[in-house]
Amino acid sequence: MAVVSTKAIVFNTIKYSDSSLIVKCYTLEDGLKSYLVRGVLKSKKGGIKVGYFQPLTQLNLVANHSEKRSLHNIKEVHIANPYKTIYQDIVKQSIVMFLAEVLTHAIKEEEPNKHLFSFLETAFSWLDIHDKVSNFHLLFLLNLTQFLGFYPDLSEKEKLGFDLMEGNFTDDTSQKNIIYKNDFYQFKKLLGINFDSIENVSFSKQERQQVLKIIVRYFELHLDGFKTPKSLQILEAVFS
Repeated sequence: MAVVSTKAIVFNTIKYSDSSLIVKCYTLEDGLKSYLVRGVLKSKKGGIKVGYFQPLTQLNLVANHSEKRSLHNIKEVHIANPYKTIYQDIVKQSIVMFLAEVLTHAIKEEEPNKHLFSFLETAFSWLDIHDKVSNFHLLFLLNLTQFLGFYPDLSEKEKLGFDLMEGNFTDDTSQKNIIYKNDFYQFKKLLGINFDSIENVSFSKQERQQVLKIIVRYFELHLDGFKTPKSLQILEAVFS
């Protein structure tokens, strides 16, 4: 058993008994960890509040991490970076619900990855302070693939299509998982850019939905057991 002080980002919560939660977090020091937070659903003054565990909240934790257990204990918790807009804005809330679900399915490693943690922390802070965010989730997902090991190979960008299975450009547009023509053109707009450039990328509603479907398909092809997130429908409704 080790007492660890770490930054953490909440991925999801599951109700456990009438008064407790199991909280899955991605931590800076130890990667993915699940915590049993007892009594948090019974309101009491002081102590740990349920509001700390909304999706993608950034926390500072002091916790007991045990190699023998799958559920760990939180001793202290504070919000590290209080969001100003994310939980008040219906569009940002929908994006956050969707991305939290994707991250829960996509990240399985228990070991730490400080570059990935820094990417998540920076991305969600960016989302909180910017207004034009309708393409944020598209670029977030695509750039997340850098840390998951299947970012598109950007050599040979002049070819006619992109092979979602192989993750590279190709002139053979007859195969099953190859995008070309308008799908390919829209997908390419997101490659090699950062969040500050996202405001300059324009999609129609149909194009945005189509690009999102392509990226979700890309995840399904490269991650074992990855399923289309249930919250995708909510996100599509918000943007339609």
